[in-house]
Amino acid sequence: MKFLAGYIMKGRFQATTVASSLALLALLFPPVSIVSSASVALVTLRRGAGEGLWVLIASCVAAAILGMFLPIGSHIALLYGLVIWLPVWLIAIVLREGRQLAVTIEITVILGVLGVIGFYLYHPAPAALWNNVLNVMFQPMLTQPGVPAEEITQSLVRFSRLMTGAIAAGIVYGVLFGLFLARWWQAVLYNPGGFRSEFLSLRLHPQLALATLVVVAMALALSGKVAEACWNVIVLLFVLYTITGTAALHDAFAKAKSGRFMVPFLYITLVMIPHVAIAVALFGLGDTWLDLRNKISNQTDTK
Repeated sequence: MKFLAGYIMKGRFQATTVASSLALLALLFPPVSIVSSASVALVTLRRGAGEGLWVLIASCVAAAILGMFLPIGSHIALLYGLVIWLPVWLIAIVLREGRQLAVTIEITVILGVLGVIGFYLYHPAPAALWNNVLNVMFQPMLTQPGVPAEEITQSLVRFSRLMTGAIAAGIVYGVLFGLFLARWWQAVLYNPGGFRSEFLSLRLHPQLALATLVVVAMALALSGKVAEACWNVIVLLFVLYTITGTAALHDAFAKAKSGRFMVPFLYITLVMIPHVAIAVALFGLGDTWLDLRNKISNQTDTK
């Protein structure tokens, strides 16, 4: 990965080549889009918004040209590239100018929250819209013999109520992971160890945590479209606290005597057992006020 980062920083042509080619490869293997967006973010973080914008525009042109030779066409390739690169370019500018990773993450999530609220204000029935989309997607499976169609249909109805927040969360995760990769590349090339200390020191503002509790209370107390919108916002805020919770636990475990075993175990557990992310998010929320990371590290050190 260090070689790839070094290649990107050699010049505009190299950065454009990596970003555009990996973006099209991401159509077959979506996780690759994180590396593509990180290419634009790395140039922006290191050389500024203008240079990052140059690479972004050049990558869009390159993707459109390459798309002419693919079944998707140039318009879809161009649109897909914009969706990948534009948000991470904007967020990279925020991080470059503000130099605060926690604030950058908060701004990204807040923009996602505004997007969810805006969609609920714009569309009269978001859940019905997503339910129709999901039914079309799963229709071939529902018609097959032996498939519990009724149970699946009910599950789709429940999931459709959170679909707006889930899509927004996926977009925010993609933007932040691309930014994290770019920041790590930048540290590897120019400031070894910088990203590790920056990530492990993540701590959110208490006001945002308080606002999160207010949204949860509203979701529980209200009903109808307003409550549904609140639950979708909670899904998006879950992104925020899984990231900060992971950073807090990593920091606490790294200070323990068995840190070299506990830190890898944390990430393996998150990958193998996704439900653990709920506990991690709650830890991240609690760490905002209670400084849980230092309490855990102090307890493990005394044993």
